[in-house]
Amino acid sequence: MRAVQRLREQRRPGVLVTVMSVRGHAPREAGAKMVVAEDRTWATVGGGNLEAVAVERSRALLADRATEPQVLEFALSDKAPYQRAVQCCGGEVKLLLEPLPVVPSVAIFGMGHVGLELARILARHDVELHLIDSRPGQLLPERLSVLDDAVAGVHVHHVPVLPELVVGELPPGTHALVMTHDHAEDAALCDAALRSGQLATIGLIGSSAKWTRFRRKLADDGNPAEAIAKITTPIGLPELTGKEPATIAVSVAAWLLQLFIAERNSAPAHREAKA
Repeated sequence: MRAVQRLREQRRPGVLVTVMSVRGHAPREAGAKMVVAEDRTWATVGGGNLEAVAVERSRALLADRATEPQVLEFALSDKAPYQRAVQCCGGEVKLLLEPLPVVPSVAIFGMGHVGLELARILARHDVELHLIDSRPGQLLPERLSVLDDAVAGVHVHHVPVLPELVVGELPPGTHALVMTHDHAEDAALCDAALRSGQLATIGLIGSSAKWTRFRRKLADDGNPAEAIAKITTPIGLPELTGKEPATIAVSVAAWLLQLFIAERNSAPAHREAKA
């Protein structure tokens, strides 16, 4: 369903509700689906009492930040009323409520040698991957063909002018990595990232001398010291050294995977419920 993809790309939680099985008469057939978010729903599993309970339970799962599915069983009888209504179709329905995970989002600004190697690694993981470069040649389909079998959702942003505008288009909680070919572009991206206030992390590739200049410029541009401190540089695992693009990419990917693990929530056990 497009609603599932939309929630995923926006990094919004939701619940996929599926009619697992039907016995007797019921409003919808097995396989019918709907999607529930905190503020709206898409499609229907039959309306009425059944759907009201499904939406209520789904939003309870969202409030609990649950990750495990829940099964609901309904007897559609006037002897099994619910607070909103009675459905007397006479059948029995089993619903599966599956929380939709909020997957990590990563934006790579700069698709040079390191950026492409990093994209190749991250594309093997369940993430939303945004690739940005001001040089059109870096984002040609034939160059990115190494990502054709990606597990990740890959989003290519062609921005020949002002790539920092992409920062405002990224979903909240994105991990932004600044590694372009141009130090002036890097500085503009760091400034835009700090001002957005919605990014999970901001990583900058480069030397200590580069960071000294950037820190001074960011301060001169009005960024407070506590905001500038949110930029991580150098990025990657400090114990994994080496200047080869593939080595740097592995180091940065490992650092990101540690961040992803830290973001995961503990999940309650699977349970079945009667409605």
